[in-house]
Amino acid sequence: MEKRIQFQSGSLLLEGLWRPGPTGQAVVVAHPHPLYGGDMHNPVVATIADSFASKGYATLRFNFRGTGGSEGRYDDGPGERQDLAAALKWARQQSAAAACVAGYSFGGWVAAGAAVEGHLDGAPLYLVAPPVGFISFDALSAPPALTAVVAGTRDDIAPLPQVRALLARWQAEELLSVIADCDHFYSGCLPRLAEALASRIPPAKATADPAAAP
Repeated sequence: MEKRIQFQSGSLLLEGLWRPGPTGQAVVVAHPHPLYGGDMHNPVVATIADSFASKGYATLRFNFRGTGGSEGRYDDGPGERQDLAAALKWARQQSAAAACVAGYSFGGWVAAGAAVEGHLDGAPLYLVAPPVGFISFDALSAPPALTAVVAGTRDDIAPLPQVRALLARWQAEELLSVIADCDHFYSGCLPRLAEALASRIPPAKATADPAAAP
């Protein structure tokens, strides 16, 4: 069961939903654009979290600054990258020996930027529908530890040809999973999204002393 939690991001108090796991490994999931209704309750965000939970991971989904009950206001990227780094730090402090990051849409853009800037400390990174048709990724080099990317064939916010071109520039074409006939919101496609993620997520491994991990 998920429980409501709060954590600090600089001077701001953010809210999240934390689901403990049995293995000492966790995932932090970043939500879509808050100015367009995105938050931690988004069905795609919930599906991503559930997919990791089914593999033995603890999960943390949270609201960026200015969203829901999180303090502050939208910051067009820099503040949100700070929020994601703070969420990852919090997850690692909850006996999570290792943590990875998954971002959907805007959350993927934030996560990729945070990874490139070194804020995620090499955490494995999963991107779902990176919004290359809506936000520029031109300034981003290949994120460290990029592990998987999922895109749909009917997504006009993350158009598949542009996603392929981005991954070619990053030399990461082999990381792409394509879901046929899925739009940006994965309408009617959530079970297939879960299947695609399950094929890319390794089972979480139990650790002898997760609390002692960095």
